[in-house]
Amino acid sequence: MERPRIRVAAYVVRQRAVPELLVFDHVGMPEAGTQVPAGGVRPDERPEQAVVREVAEETGLLGVSVVRRLTVEDKPHPITRRPRRTTYFHLRAPAATADAWHHTVRGEDGDAGLTFACRFLPLPLERPLADDQDAWLCHIDPRWTTGGPRRPAGEEEYDS
Repeated sequence: MERPRIRVAAYVVRQRAVPELLVFDHVGMPEAGTQVPAGGVRPDERPEQAVVREVAEETGLLGVSVVRRLTVEDKPHPITRRPRRTTYFHLRAPAATADAWHHTVRGEDGDAGLTFACRFLPLPLERPLADDQDAWLCHIDPRWTTGGPRRPAGEEEYDS
């Protein structure tokens, strides 16, 4: 049995008149859909460190803080079907963060050179995110669900 790729995903919420979620789209790749920051955990890196790093790498946003770990999802990659284990986190962005911006990923990872159109969307979302990434928003606030709470077998939830 193949070991899952260990990943993190970030629900970065900004408090304004209504709470808003940080999302991005791949510039020039609309088929990728609207997503939240997510990616792999490096060896010897704690998930809390990885999620802050992924937010910075994919969006350029600094100054986020981890609120709490939400859940762990075991689900294969939507295209390759390779196993993945993703820990979802709730993070907070400063209220003064820009409404929208473009960020080009630097470095040598697979996303290097890609440009992402980042923006905040009001919660609850009007439509689901790519790969059902919105599935666990209800663990922050039950009113933020886009399709009802989902918990496939083998998933953990964190109460702290």
